[in-house]
Amino acid sequence: MTAQSRTFSFEFFPPKTPEGIAKLRTTRQQLAQFKPQFFSVTFGAGGTTRDGTLATVLEIRSEGHAAAPHLSCIGSTRENIGAILNEYRNNGIRHIVALRGDIPSGMVAAGEFRYANELVEFIRAEHGDHFHIEVAAYPEFHPQARSAEDDLNNFVRKVHAGANSAMTQYFFNADAYFRFVDEVQGRGVNIPIVPGIMPISNFGQLCRFSDMCGAEVPRWLRQRMQAYYDDSASIRALGLDVVTELCDRLLQHGAPGLHFYTLNQAGLVSTIWQRLGL
Repeated sequence: MTAQSRTFSFEFFPPKTPEGIAKLRTTRQQLAQFKPQFFSVTFGAGGTTRDGTLATVLEIRSEGHAAAPHLSCIGSTRENIGAILNEYRNNGIRHIVALRGDIPSGMVAAGEFRYANELVEFIRAEHGDHFHIEVAAYPEFHPQARSAEDDLNNFVRKVHAGANSAMTQYFFNADAYFRFVDEVQGRGVNIPIVPGIMPISNFGQLCRFSDMCGAEVPRWLRQRMQAYYDDSASIRALGLDVVTELCDRLLQHGAPGLHFYTLNQAGLVSTIWQRLGL
């Protein structure tokens, strides 16, 4: 696969303050120089950032860049999701990241959608092929899956429902990604599955994220990072080495691109990009 045929993208979350909006504009300007295929914008649990997600996507598009809003369905009704889809379509959006999403704190009922494949089916039923639908993949398996086999089958259902491509949860074990791709290809899946990449800045924060989402932080990496205590320069240097080496291995062995979880920051992503010579 040539560099030109790969898909590179950067993910943001919608800022909530004027300062956050200004910071994201600066971040976006820095990352836009790398000419990604698109920027994606997350969607809060239960639609809590609905307006912020759309506003951020429209601002990115007004600057001449492709943008894909996330859309999570948990806790929502068909009427509500239908209204959001119509809003996206009316604004010229053709690319969506379709997710189940996390159940918001305090919510008892899951709503009219239980799983992401049901959301994908609904989008296709309502809008045909208008949207390019991106879905999530979990190389180390979703933390709420009953088994690895169940999780693989869940992913296949999303693809059969009409997904065009997928981006993965972040991981630090390249073999987990390659095994996952081999497993789903053996089940007849042939869509691009782009690895999700998380740069390492705040290691304590990364471990908390990882404990919640089921991403494994290798024991050797935890031990090395913990030995640095609050030496942020050493943590940053090791993190850059680890993530750059991971990206290089993924691309060298055929990954169809990279999707960076930026946390609305450009510095580490820019350094990794330059080290890879992309």
